[in-house]
Amino acid sequence: MKTHEVIPFTGYQKLVIFILAMTQFTVVLDFMVMSPLGDMLIKSLSMKPSSFGIAVSAYAFSAGISGLLTAGFADRFDRKKLLLFFYTGFIIGTFLCSMATSYEALVAARIITGLFGGVIGSISMAIVTDLFALQQRGRVMGFVQMGFGASQVLGIPIGLYVANAWGWEAPFVMIAIMAIGIAVLIFTILQPINKHLGLQHDKSAFKHLWHTLTKGSYTVGFAATAVLAVGGFMMMPFGSVFAVNNLHITPEELPLLFMVSGISSLVLMPFVGRLSDRFSKFRIFTLATIWTVIIVIAYTNLSATPFWIILIFNVLMMGGILSRMIPSMALTSAIPDPEDRGAFMSINASLQQIAGGIAAAAAGMIIVQETKTSPIGHYDTVGYVVAAFSLLSIYFIYRVNKMAKRKQAGTAAAETIPHPIEM
Repeated sequence: MKTHEVIPFTGYQKLVIFILAMTQFTVVLDFMVMSPLGDMLIKSLSMKPSSFGIAVSAYAFSAGISGLLTAGFADRFDRKKLLLFFYTGFIIGTFLCSMATSYEALVAARIITGLFGGVIGSISMAIVTDLFALQQRGRVMGFVQMGFGASQVLGIPIGLYVANAWGWEAPFVMIAIMAIGIAVLIFTILQPINKHLGLQHDKSAFKHLWHTLTKGSYTVGFAATAVLAVGGFMMMPFGSVFAVNNLHITPEELPLLFMVSGISSLVLMPFVGRLSDRFSKFRIFTLATIWTVIIVIAYTNLSATPFWIILIFNVLMMGGILSRMIPSMALTSAIPDPEDRGAFMSINASLQQIAGGIAAAAAGMIIVQETKTSPIGHYDTVGYVVAAFSLLSIYFIYRVNKMAKRKQAGTAAAETIPHPIEM
């Protein structure tokens, strides 16, 4: 297998990675905490599984709409200012979630949080693409996505302990307070990111959005993201409900389950990122997808199972998911031209959220539960749907990989063309 040179990070790049990872940590935690709190929320707010699916997808749909609305403007502002604006809105929305006293109020708060939080990931991706070479992005994605693992190692277990002690509202307060500290870091440390402003050609934001949406070379990346999102979102909202009611995990064991899975993520992410920069990103993605399909089908067909076996399944499943996520994100980041990166990432994030919202809502309609404490039915069906979409994603990432190679070859060729001597 062909290897590539590993480019080291500068000191400032390391600071940027830390800030983006911490930003990702809070945003992911805010979304992920809905799953472990699922059983508690369903019982506290008298929800059905379908209603909980809507509560989860409300964030995703509003995030998708927000991304589309802001895509035309994404390349017209300093990315630091854009990140700070939306992160502030995310903090406000998270506080509102903690004050919800009914199902309707919770859905409204999730919509507000999604309007702001759903755009943050795309802004971060644009910053990564602006500041890091393609040969560095696998490692960057690995470190930034450590926020995903850290949210499980620290955030979700602590959030569950806090929820058990002071109620399900308390984790949202915890996240919001933490995010305020990170917003201060963004304001004081991150330098302006505005070189893309001089590359704009479209006179209006709508034209810029339309040109990015309709550019033929971008549609493959959009399609790949949508297919990946369906496979990633369907199982997650009902993970804790399945674990408690079907696998017979106790609420006290849930924090340990998420903590062990999260620790495995923290160990795996930098390793997978480095592999992605050193070897073929597409091959790593393909092998990880086949692995994930096998584990998902086996896991969703389990019934009451010893806790240590469930731990092993979750670690293996997390390994497969992360080994797909990092190379696919790195490859997709190579598709847009510099002047379109903000718009492309916003549209891409929107499609991811909308597809994920549809997947979460669809899972809520597939899954049935007779009483609040009875096992949920048809979770295995959800697993088969996830497996099908996961296998389909191999085709789309194959096309993205070919496009990324052409882009990289074109850039290398352009850099070797001699410039005329200035008189």
